[in-house]
Parts: sequence; C-alpha cells; structure tokens
Amino acid sequence: MKIVVLDGYTLNPGDLSWDALKNYGDLVVYDRTEDQDIIERIGDSDVVFTNKTLISKEILFACPSIKFIGVLATGYNVVDIDAARALNIPVCNIPTYGTDAVSQYVFALLLAICHRVEMHSETVFKGEWAESKDFCYWHSPLIELAGKTMGIIGAGRIGKRTAEIANAFGMKVIAFDHHPNKAYETEMFRFAELDEVYRQADVISLHVPLFEETKGMINKSSIEKMKDGVIIINTSRGPLIDEVDLTEALKSGKVKAAALDVVSTEPIKTDNALLSAPNLLITPHIAWAPKESRARLMSIAVDNLKGFIDGNLQNVVNK
Repeated sequence: MKIVVLDGYTLNPGDLSWDALKNYGDLVVYDRTEDQDIIERIGDSDVVFTNKTLISKEILFACPSIKFIGVLATGYNVVDIDAARALNIPVCNIPTYGTDAVSQYVFALLLAICHRVEMHSETVFKGEWAESKDFCYWHSPLIELAGKTMGIIGAGRIGKRTAEIANAFGMKVIAFDHHPNKAYETEMFRFAELDEVYRQADVISLHVPLFEETKGMINKSSIEKMKDGVIIINTSRGPLIDEVDLTEALKSGKVKAAALDVVSTEPIKTDNALLSAPNLLITPHIAWAPKESRARLMSIAVDNLKGFIDGNLQNVVNK
C-alpha cells in the first residue's frame, strides 16, 4: 500500500517522527505540494494525507487508486467531500487534538491585549524604567478580566474549554451554539441566542467551523449590535470575519481591540485591510502548533488509518 503525505512540514518540521505510518505501507512525505503536482504525486497512491492542499473532484476522479483520505486538521473543507462520498472514499479528520492548545492560545491573545506584556518589557530593556521618575508606568490601558462577560460563539470542545478558563479568571460566559446542552449551564455559564451574545459580551471568541452560513458572520451589521469597546478573538477560521468591516470598526473605536490567529487568505496578503488596523494583534495560525498538540494529531492520524485498514473507521466526515 502506498501512502502519500502531500504537505507534512507544518505538522512535522522535524521534531516528530513519521515512522508509525511506515508500519502500514510505503510512505512518501512531501513538505509541500503545488497544485500542478498533486495528481502526479498521488495518482498511484492508496492513502493520501493532506493538511491544506486542496483535493478537488477533478483530482479524485483522476486518481482512481485512492481508497482513504486523511485530513491532518479538524477542518476538512480542503477535500471535496461529496465527490469522495460518491467514489466511496472515506475522509477522516482530527477533531480533538488541539482543544487545550487552542483554548490556551485564546487567553494568550486576550492577555496580550489586556496587559501588552512584551511591549512593556521592551521599554524596560530600552532603559525607560531606569530613567523613570516614578516606580511604575504603563503605555496602554490595563484591563482586568474578572467580572467581565465572555461571549463564546460555538460551544464545541474548544469553546467549552475556553469557557472553563474564562470562568477561572472570574468571567461570566454566555455561549451560542446550534445544539446547546443545558446540562452544561452553571451560575457562571449559560447559553443564549446569538444577538444576545453580541449585545452582552465584553469579549467575543469565535469557535465555529467555516460553513456558508458562518462566512462573514462578524461584519458591519453584527458589530453594530456589540458593546462599544468590545474585544474580538478569532482562533477558528479567518473568513468568519469580514476583514474590511473589522478594520473600520477598529479605526472608529467601536471595537476596542482584536486578536486574530487566522485570516481570510493564508499566508496573509500584503494588501489585506487588517494590516492598516489599529489595536490589532495578528499571529501566523499557530494556536494549534505546540509540539504536544501536533504529537496528538499525528497519533490520531495513524489511528484513523489503522481503523480504516481494520474495518473500524473513526472520525469519518463523509458517511
């Protein structure tokens, strides 16, 4: 059995091992694959793993030997799911590997906004504290989270874990989810309709998948419903936000600050409107990337393949 990994570098830049996959066939790992090379590289393969390399309907029909597709991520919109289903090719994703890493990163971003720790540290190393007439100073407003309300849009695994951390900071949480489980509600956590989340939250954190109905859900209209001075965090998918509308809201001060680990096109384009926005932090899609998290992803990917071989499929997204 031939196994091909189309774009393995971001998962494993050299600090993990692919050896577990080698137990199931002849493995070829490419760091990256350009669109024009996809068919040549997987045309005779039985198993294909992809992270962000697109596998279209045309590619699937041009590669009839493919029997299994593993997505090295939670989101699976890189594969034409309908075409794979029609060809009886199971597509399996990795739904649970990054829960702790991503929810932790939400607060890395939020605390960066609240305290600007690195910026203040830099002023000390530049000598500003040594020359100060006072025992302390700060160059940006400092924000205490206790008593504030976090709005979580999408209460899946990551959303729930983010809520737990918010509660630990003394924040109340209101969450929107299409399938709310009232059993999770406590004095500090409750479900609400989306418009109420927009109206009540001091901080909004996005944790929904990218579907047609969620694309651009943070836009001029929804931002107008939010509190003046709201903070927006996005560690989910870039296209959830209308980037021009967010830029304008940051410039006007309607949105106090935002922190994004994802943008609409990645890598970010130099003409992206967000690059002109004030009070904005952007990081290069790294919330998922601690070594511990990537090791879990690798392990689950291997288990997905083993389940396919054993006739016991798991994490199938195109049943």
